[in-house]
Amino acid sequence: MTDQKTVTEEKRKILIVEDDSGLRTQMKWALADYQVLVAEDRPAALALFDKERPPVVILDLGLPPDPNGASEGLATLEELLQRDHTTKVIVASGNEERTNALRAVGLGAYDFYPKPVDPDVLRLIITRAIHLHDLEEENERRAREKTSPLAGLIASSPQMLAICRTAERVASANIAVLITGESGTGKEVLARTIHDLSTRAGRSFVAINCAAIPDNLLESELFGHEKGAFTGAVKQTIGKIEQAHLGTLFLDEIGDMPLPLQAKLLRFLQNRTIERIGGRKEIDVDVRVLSATNCDLASMMKEGGFREDLYYRLNEVSIHLPPLRERPGDVVLLARFFLSKYSKDFQKAPKSFTQDALAAISAYPWPGNVRELENRVKRSMLMADGKGITAADLDLGMENPAEATLMPTLRQIRQQAETEAVTRALALTDNNVSDAAQLLGVSRPTLYELMRTANVTTKRKDRS
Repeated sequence: MTDQKTVTEEKRKILIVEDDSGLRTQMKWALADYQVLVAEDRPAALALFDKERPPVVILDLGLPPDPNGASEGLATLEELLQRDHTTKVIVASGNEERTNALRAVGLGAYDFYPKPVDPDVLRLIITRAIHLHDLEEENERRAREKTSPLAGLIASSPQMLAICRTAERVASANIAVLITGESGTGKEVLARTIHDLSTRAGRSFVAINCAAIPDNLLESELFGHEKGAFTGAVKQTIGKIEQAHLGTLFLDEIGDMPLPLQAKLLRFLQNRTIERIGGRKEIDVDVRVLSATNCDLASMMKEGGFREDLYYRLNEVSIHLPPLRERPGDVVLLARFFLSKYSKDFQKAPKSFTQDALAAISAYPWPGNVRELENRVKRSMLMADGKGITAADLDLGMENPAEATLMPTLRQIRQQAETEAVTRALALTDNNVSDAAQLLGVSRPTLYELMRTANVTTKRKDRS
């Protein structure tokens, strides 16, 4: 029993698009070494292709509603290749249809086979097609590896470099990742990076902002609806979850999802099936779910605003993005990146930041995080008159931007660190100087000198 299952799992998928039921049965029998999928017209073929993504499609050009022509078959060919250019489409051709077969090859078909079908010839063509498909996919995978998707994350701070390493580790595993952080910290950028590093990189990345869509429309956006499901539903609409099939679904601001919809999302995550609004058919969907929020979901769970079971489904791994003010060194790096980007986008001569602008960028707390920084740099690129962008061009609202320092001196950094260490040691030892000196690894006279320099006093006497 186990051997039978293993053999079945190893079979490669082949999609046969043929309106003749007798010929479909004959070909399915002749190609028993493959997992054969069948469709009789263009809509069925495209729906099956979107779901299964077979590497090879065998296509009859004479499909309804034009069974005696090639228009429907050629249209099917073009749509298949638009969905995945690595798919190998093999078209059927009789002697009188050779012109259309050559036209199909010109549009991107891999090959054609003559009618009546010779199973041995067809199997040989399929074997070559699958081999070429696999080679092309491998080449594209290697090309993606050479151009690291982590290039999308501009960072030099230890916190962000650690996050980059985490992203690389979790990307290859098909697990749910919850990204937390303040608004504007780059949560969607990180989600896209994880997708681009994963095995689903060639598939769709579908994002939906749960806070930007009214509650009464969010369910339809996620799950889709059938024609006539409600007033205004004039056609069938595919939801975001279904659009992300075989790819990645990114649920931004998941903390703003209403409770009734949380229950439906949980059911999908458990069963991996959906039902469109107004529909009765369960649809299997294979997606990886990434989510993000700037809310405190732990507090929301205690208050009943977020389901605990959903939280643990979404939070198999969590990544917290620190605010920009806690990423030393990154802010100037990002500012220069955006300056170069918008110089090219706006086709303007390259500009640079003046020293007072760099000092202001370093000193400003950036409450809007990376998004605010990008907007400020974008605006200054358009509005600045000279070659240099000044602190005034950035318009950060600082009272004395000229007084901001680009970098404190080493002496200032050392003094600040010593003051903080002395204060903390005294607090931990209840102001006992002997114990504090031992904790810091210095002598009592040295600690007294540090206290004097830092202007730190204690009312408690030293122990003799």
